[in-house]
Amino acid sequence: MATDISDLKRTPLFELHQELGGRIVPFAGYAMPVQYDGIIGEHHWTRDRAGLFDVSHMGQRILKGPHHETTAKALERLTPGDFQGLKPGRQRYTFLLLDNGGIVDDFMAARLAGEEDEGRLFMVFNASRKEIDDDYVRERLPDGVTLEAVEDRALLALQGPAAAEVLSGLCSEVADLTFMQAARAEIRLGDGRSAKVHLSRSGYTGEDGFEISVAADEAEALARAFLAHEAVKPIGLGARDSLRLEAGLPLYGHDIDETTSPVEAGLRFAIAKARRERGDFPGAGRILAELSDGPSRRLVGLKPSGRAPVREGAQILGASDAVIGEVTSGGFGPTVGGPVAMGYVDRAYADPGTELHLAGRRGAEPAEVVPLPFVPHCYHRPKSGAKQ
Repeated sequence: MATDISDLKRTPLFELHQELGGRIVPFAGYAMPVQYDGIIGEHHWTRDRAGLFDVSHMGQRILKGPHHETTAKALERLTPGDFQGLKPGRQRYTFLLLDNGGIVDDFMAARLAGEEDEGRLFMVFNASRKEIDDDYVRERLPDGVTLEAVEDRALLALQGPAAAEVLSGLCSEVADLTFMQAARAEIRLGDGRSAKVHLSRSGYTGEDGFEISVAADEAEALARAFLAHEAVKPIGLGARDSLRLEAGLPLYGHDIDETTSPVEAGLRFAIAKARRERGDFPGAGRILAELSDGPSRRLVGLKPSGRAPVREGAQILGASDAVIGEVTSGGFGPTVGGPVAMGYVDRAYADPGTELHLAGRRGAEPAEVVPLPFVPHCYHRPKSGAKQ
């Protein structure tokens, strides 16, 4: 039975997805491709070559003030990151926080280096949270700082070990970028045309890659320029999820939400040292206590002993079959060659090697706590000693 997508929003690449045979499904209010040729094949292709993802449904935003210090201070009122110290051409991962330490959303914020970018931070919110984030941020901004929704741009992600070679062939400006650097650039589209973009060397797969913001009316031409390369194929939401799960990357609404703290979720790296010392961010009381004493529960990697995937919602059982947590993400890991999952467990059960049981539809089966990520990250980091 065909899915009715008539009432769903469409990205600038919707017609291209249909042309390429994408299976369209509803996702966060949008009609999005879940797969083209099959999730497992698309997963392996991204790990081995380069996959092109349409992530235009996510919320592109500009936080704008008179100068960087003012804008950065405004963002620091909402997050635990150090944005006053963010250098031009750099990007940081952070999260909006509630006063109880829960996570409103996690997102990227970049400071571009152009003169026209002074006082501006480019941010990308999760698709399912962008309207909530807009309200949360705008209600808390000081006078003189505004949040602007970017509605006329698409967002593409080119991910995989061949991504840099493919993009460098169309844009020499990106050759020297390393993980979490951001820049304005110009990408050749063919026929003498080019597209002005802003991009970052980052992504959500655990692989090297780039996220590229481009004018909506140039998005299809840019996608076709990438797809013309033999190393690039279109990839759907299904493989995007299996890739991020193997990479141990939490997904909002599943592994993190307004009840989870960054410390519980294993995201303490995004809480800046200076902010810890000042304790001047929302939820600092809870978060600093968890940093000091440890959280009562932790997000861990889980490796089921069987071959069948264990899905979100399965209970995690400890000694005497006591419920000690719940699976938040689960599925088949094509690179791992078997099922993988993540979930929260009482801290007494959080050490790697701990034996547990997972109770799903087929009953309880053995599993083991394992370190995250399941597949090592392949980010292109600067060489030791290189200046950033």
